[in-house]
Amino acid sequence: QVQLVESGGGLVQAGGSLRLSCAASGLRFRGYTMGWFRQAPGKEREFVAAFSSSGNTYYADSVKGRFTMSRENGKNTVYLQMNNLKPEDTAVYYCAAVYGLGPFVREHQYDYWGQGTPVTVSS
Repeated sequence: QVQLVESGGGLVQAGGSLRLSCAASGLRFRGYTMGWFRQAPGKEREFVAAFSSSGNTYYADSVKGRFTMSRENGKNTVYLQMNNLKPEDTAVYYCAAVYGLGPFVREHQYDYWGQGTPVTVSS
């Protein structure tokens, strides 16, 4: 059974930083592209970043230069380092997984999802 467990969310002031983690189990992690999505109140879930099984990274334009995604295959874990946070980054952040090289930047392409971790950025 595949499980994705996010952690690291919280409340931070604008301009601050947070690092999210997503621990995966029940899958052959190295072969999976991992993604981060977010859903703000009253909005649809949107793509944030992805790290393919081949080592390529992809970012939404809104987070380029501020967010960095990384992965540790030995720990079956991916991270999302979020710097210079803005109030518009406030959302529930979800980790997702899909088998293959990608690029996978659309919600419907992912097979497995975590429960999400909330991030609130105050102005």
